[in-house]
Amino acid sequence: MNKVFKALAHPVRRKVLTLLQNGPMLSGDIADAFDLAWPTMTAHLTQMKEAGLVSAERRGTNIHYRLNASVMEEAAGFLLTLAKIGEPAGAIPAPVPPHAQAHAQAHVQAHLQAHLQAKGDET
Repeated sequence: MNKVFKALAHPVRRKVLTLLQNGPMLSGDIADAFDLAWPTMTAHLTQMKEAGLVSAERRGTNIHYRLNASVMEEAAGFLLTLAKIGEPAGAIPAPVPPHAQAHAQAHVQAHLQAHLQAKGDET
């Protein structure tokens, strides 16, 4: 998942994904959409391929790139899970590791104690 988010971090790679939403494209056609040197474009496509965001299929001298929707859906699902943190009661949160629970509880307790102390100082 780290490789996916690293690949998504660059605006050129995000634009490539947008282009591929319309269907597979030749590497040359993708490169034509950008004002970049060919080695730079190749590096972007390679990073996206290594992250699993796209697949590449060689046909003769051409390389066809295709969006890998399942990896995009997995990344989106992860982000949606993060977005649900702090939702109202009834929501089913993602499992939290015990060490993270203890840290969060200590943080909340310290914050609550500081708040109560500040309230006490006001009276």
